[in-house]
Amino acid sequence: MTGRVDINRLMVEMRSIKSNTQAFNGVEGIASKDISELRTRAGVEVGGDNKTPAFGDLMAQAVNKVNETSKASGALQTAYQRGDPDVDITEVMVASQKASVSFQAMLQVRNKLVDAYRDVMNMPI
Repeated sequence: MTGRVDINRLMVEMRSIKSNTQAFNGVEGIASKDISELRTRAGVEVGGDNKTPAFGDLMAQAVNKVNETSKASGALQTAYQRGDPDVDITEVMVASQKASVSFQAMLQVRNKLVDAYRDVMNMPI
């Protein structure tokens, strides 16, 4: 019986997600101009053609940002090791911690995506 409860809960969550994603589509009483303004404020709009960014593009941007943070940290460490008087040890340590935290966050997101993929692949048809 517990398996049935999990399926029902899953169905409720899926319906909730579906209704949330359709929140701006076909809402009566709201003009399309207002909807596009709401999307712009929410940062959903890309360019002028009202398309949402692809998930892969968002992930690529996040990975690139983590890579830039790591490179900046490495450059500061190298400059400090060479004895650059403009680089302070606290600046190097803060940059190093930022790089570490951003990498750990990206790693956790990747792990959650892999777990979600495995869950979907193991679902019975």
